[in-house]
Amino acid sequence: MVDKAVSVASVPELTLVIDIGKSHAKLLIVDADGTVVERHGHDNASVPCALGYPALDIAGLGDWMAQALRSSRHTAQCSRVIASTHGAAVVALADDGVAWPPMDYEFDGYVQDDTPGQATSGVALAKAYARERDAFAHTLSPDLPAGLNMARQLYWVQHRHPQAWARTRCLLPYAQYWAWWLSGVAASERSSLGCHTQLWQPQLDQYSPLAKTQGWAALFAPLRCAWEVLGPVRPALAQDWGLPAHCQVHVGVHDSNACLARTLAGAQADAPHATPAAMGATPAQALTVVSSGTWTVLMAPGAPTAALQAERDMLCNVDVLGRATPTARFMGGREFAHLLDGAAPDAGTPADLQNLLATQTMALPSFARQGGPFMDREGVVTLGTQLLAGALSQGLSAGERASLAALYCAQVTAWLVRSLWANTPAQSRSVVIEGPLAHNMLYLCILQALLPDHTCQASTDAMEGTARGAWLLCHWPGAGGSYATPVQTCNAPGLSAYHAHWLAQL
Repeated sequence: MVDKAVSVASVPELTLVIDIGKSHAKLLIVDADGTVVERHGHDNASVPCALGYPALDIAGLGDWMAQALRSSRHTAQCSRVIASTHGAAVVALADDGVAWPPMDYEFDGYVQDDTPGQATSGVALAKAYARERDAFAHTLSPDLPAGLNMARQLYWVQHRHPQAWARTRCLLPYAQYWAWWLSGVAASERSSLGCHTQLWQPQLDQYSPLAKTQGWAALFAPLRCAWEVLGPVRPALAQDWGLPAHCQVHVGVHDSNACLARTLAGAQADAPHATPAAMGATPAQALTVVSSGTWTVLMAPGAPTAALQAERDMLCNVDVLGRATPTARFMGGREFAHLLDGAAPDAGTPADLQNLLATQTMALPSFARQGGPFMDREGVVTLGTQLLAGALSQGLSAGERASLAALYCAQVTAWLVRSLWANTPAQSRSVVIEGPLAHNMLYLCILQALLPDHTCQASTDAMEGTARGAWLLCHWPGAGGSYATPVQTCNAPGLSAYHAHWLAQL
């Protein structure tokens, strides 16, 4: 897919943003004023590998980027490039390239017992990892399903495939793999290392004890800041893609933290890392950034780490300045799609919502097993006291399904906002929504109604929050700009009582 709706005849300096999400990847070419002049999209899926797990399709992504940029009239004007990628992904380098295929974090074969009685069986490795991993108090990263903890991926490959592991000379977080691939310079970065990996201690700004004792910390490339320049694009790649020889490669960033970076863009880039004492201070403003996509990630800079509940998939991310950032999340994109059951995301109307409230039609979590505060529960839809069995499309209209999806995601979001800031006084409270949910009017007005003591704002940026934050990092520490508008509340009689009943079912 190529969208060249915005045409710029002559642009002296452009930035190439590589934004790789779990389900979709994008290339955006952005001018010096922050306007997207060209956009390319690509569906992102894993591929099978010889080691028996689904792997990230780095070869396919590279081929897609090459084709897109070779055909672009703007490529030769790109003087900067930066990558923003999803977390829980790591690439190992050997002497001659990639040591073993990078694992898709949704691989769930860690406990397969295909070699009973052996130390390298899935069950044995799972038990050994559970014994050796650090306590939540150290990493502020809960024990997550499948490979959502990067440390579990490393442990599994190290012990299950020792020959492949023996080829490992350097470890790179996913965003920094692309920076290395572009520049030939290896680096690691804090926001990528600190995103529920169990490899990092956010409050001490250093690797976890497990990462050190397993030898992984010594394998990770040197730490650099997300906005730093590693050097120019490799000459051979520049020639192949049509990039100018002087195009500079930035270190790159974890995608949710790129979104958060917009709110930090006015800060000093060389600000010292926050101390545990400073992180415990009560903020004047309780700000929550909601970054939506496959995952809906809520980041609350300044919220107390003591409020985090590991069993509810709450954790600390690390922002681009190296500071612990309390975070909660749920697989909102997946759950929204499940409840839509084929309906258009914007098919819901206030009348549909009112009908759901009147009939007490509820979606009770959870509809995704990969994480979130209610991942231990099986999601159900009820009509009053009756369980809706079978396909949702057989019991609810398209408008009702779209309204139910918006209502459900708004309720989970509101629950998480209040949980992150539990018992924390603040002079003002605000929520900024980025990504697809920022364009769903029903979700937005329900969320504002559920959070009457907060000011909710929705991103109006034509550029995705992750990509905008990555672009800003190429101009760090410039001003972040204003790309949000206040949300109007929802006039839905019965919503408060409905939500109270919903909460009582959790």
